[in-house]
Amino acid sequence: MRVLVTGAAGFLGVHLCERYLRLGHEVVGLDNLVTGSRKNIDYLEELASGRFCFIEEDVSNSFYVPQGKVDLIFHFASPASPVDFGRLAFEIIDANVSGTRQCLQLAEQDGAILVFASTSEVYGDARVSPQPEDYSGNVDVTSPRAVYDEAKRMGEVLCYTYNRVCDVDIRVARIFNTYGPRMRIDDGRVIPNFIRAVLRGEEMELRRYGRATRSFCYVEDTIEALVRLVDVPGVSPMNIGNDREIRIEELGELIADFMGVPKSFRRVEGDIDEPFNRRPDLHMMKKHLNFEPRWDLDRGLKETIRWFRLRP
Repeated sequence: MRVLVTGAAGFLGVHLCERYLRLGHEVVGLDNLVTGSRKNIDYLEELASGRFCFIEEDVSNSFYVPQGKVDLIFHFASPASPVDFGRLAFEIIDANVSGTRQCLQLAEQDGAILVFASTSEVYGDARVSPQPEDYSGNVDVTSPRAVYDEAKRMGEVLCYTYNRVCDVDIRVARIFNTYGPRMRIDDGRVIPNFIRAVLRGEEMELRRYGRATRSFCYVEDTIEALVRLVDVPGVSPMNIGNDREIRIEELGELIADFMGVPKSFRRVEGDIDEPFNRRPDLHMMKKHLNFEPRWDLDRGLKETIRWFRLRP
């Protein structure tokens, strides 16, 4: 196959590129490098033996994919970290609205499958737990988080519309809190935040006073589920994640223990629109993909910590 990955220099994008290159496919990566890393591209080019092509371009603009059609598109180009919601607000909207439409038009033109990276954020500050795919969410369009939440929801609308009107073959993956190697140290999400604090000898900040909960999925499990989703039409949207739920304070304690340091926390209120819990209902993933997460949190955290300690 010939696979296009937008956001190829980002955390999930580089793992997707690597997976398909290792499977022997040709991969075209597209990224404007606003949040992606050039080091990730260098790594892919070294790995690929001529089967990786990189396009430095903004997905929300019209772009050209050289050397023929693509068979599969992963649209993963979007800033996704809380620290980006303010400084890159318009870029987030553009990537998930204009960029999604650009990718859907290409999928229609080439007869390709399109996999859209949606998010657990479409559920907002959920009032049900775990969150099933048919839950419509508790969202606030006036909040600073809305640039991401609502842009992803609009991206989903575009996918379903192109499927219904133009018969584009789509998959919508609602991804829950993936973590692992190649995250940015300044990502703004809780696991790299905690690891960075320990590495700098600082207190770990417990937002929502540490009482909020999250469910974390190691990147290899997320990628495996996404690859399997490609082969399963007609079951979108689908939650992708791990349904082990953990309090943020307990997460901080685990990271401190694994890094061999005393627990040192600073409790803060957090943003008023910050979700209190995140736990996916994985019935559809387990049934249709015949897959359950293989990495437990302890093992995944240890591998992530090891990577951050070794990175330049």
